[in-house]
Amino acid sequence: MEEKSIMEKIAEANKAVTKGVDEKEVEHWVTIYIMGKEYKVPAALTIMQAMEYAGYKFIRSCGCRAGFCGACSTVYRKKGEYKLRTAMACQTRVEDGMYLVQIPFAPAEKAIYDINKEQYDISVFFKYYPEITRCVSCNTCTKSCPQDLEVMDYVQAAIKGDFAAVAEGSFECIQCGLCAIRCPADIVQYHLAQLARRMYGRYGSPEEKNVKKRVEEIKKGKFDKEFDRVMSLSSDELKNLYTEQQRTREVY
Repeated sequence: MEEKSIMEKIAEANKAVTKGVDEKEVEHWVTIYIMGKEYKVPAALTIMQAMEYAGYKFIRSCGCRAGFCGACSTVYRKKGEYKLRTAMACQTRVEDGMYLVQIPFAPAEKAIYDINKEQYDISVFFKYYPEITRCVSCNTCTKSCPQDLEVMDYVQAAIKGDFAAVAEGSFECIQCGLCAIRCPADIVQYHLAQLARRMYGRYGSPEEKNVKKRVEEIKKGKFDKEFDRVMSLSSDELKNLYTEQQRTREVY
């Protein structure tokens, strides 16, 4: 059986929204609450799909719909529970008794800086994000992360001035902001991590020889002919080329 491309998988996952749901095919239903109002929706849908099924139209906070961009931050509780849960709406399936609230964005301040003018030193963390000194190691940030990152660990690494550990620990962060929303110390973990990755990439990581070599090849015109060929393709030809590349990447 031929392996499906990433784009084909995304399209299939959103079939319920783009083509509608035939109620005759729905075997199981759940009851959810959106902004306090009750709705009956098919049990197989994601939170995002279920909200659209209920009639809500996403103008923002929907992003890639595949779990990569961090735009669809969601806070919810389950019926009979006090615990506040967090998730990405495009990744999480609805459950019976969910009380949902969408968050348009994480209201967390991002520091403005020029990494070329900053010292590669622990002081840069305290200069722009001094609130990290208030970390009480409650681990709430880690528990709220939809990527299952050890957020508290990389905050502690920042306090110690370990740029490499912060960069590595936060590498798969999608900038959804759920960690900052839940933090009792008002730490903006994901912006802190971004600063660390930028500083480490600029000053701490060794120069990649293959990248330098490829840049020189581009400057010398080695790929000009191929660039011209791609630029001459029609929209349909470009789509087919992209689909074929995705299939090849997934196989290997």
